[in-house]
Amino acid sequence: MSKIVQLKAASRARAGKGASRAVRREGLVPGVVYGDKQEPQLISLVYGDVFPHVQTGRFMSTLIDLEVDGKTVRAIPRDVQFEPVRDFIIHVDFLRLGPNARVAVEVPVHFKNQEAAPGIKAGGALNIVSHTVSLYCSANLIPDEITVDLTGMQVGQSIHLSQITLPEGVSAVSKDDVTLCAISAQAKEEEVP
Repeated sequence: MSKIVQLKAASRARAGKGASRAVRREGLVPGVVYGDKQEPQLISLVYGDVFPHVQTGRFMSTLIDLEVDGKTVRAIPRDVQFEPVRDFIIHVDFLRLGPNARVAVEVPVHFKNQEAAPGIKAGGALNIVSHTVSLYCSANLIPDEITVDLTGMQVGQSIHLSQITLPEGVSAVSKDDVTLCAISAQAKEEEVP
């Protein structure tokens, strides 16, 4: 299960472009918390608190405990908007989670035991097709990663998501059987006379 990140936020009264620009001038990031059949809540977060979490690459599948004016709200990021030229964070959307909420998240796929794959030893190449998979799970049981064991794989074999044992209560979002990786033969270069 992924760890829960604590972030402090302040509620803000005004919405719109001008209000958001004013928040950004103060070194803050405007945001909104919506969902769980409640009214959307406008917030602002300290840029330096949000930025390191966005840089991890796992921000969109990380549970966040937002402390907004003394009250804690469990949420998950749903959108991060960047300024196109300077690549600054300009807005963050959070989905408020209820007690039994289930969410769709992107989870990274990691591959292990490449040295134990006869196909790679024989000169085959590992082709990674999916670096992440879309999973549907309870908000408090989001897996950190999906691990694929390559032990015993031969040239021409592939591994699909259906072959991976997912944690209890976790299912694939897509009905299609996603290909995670394959081992293919390397093309031989022809010598030029």
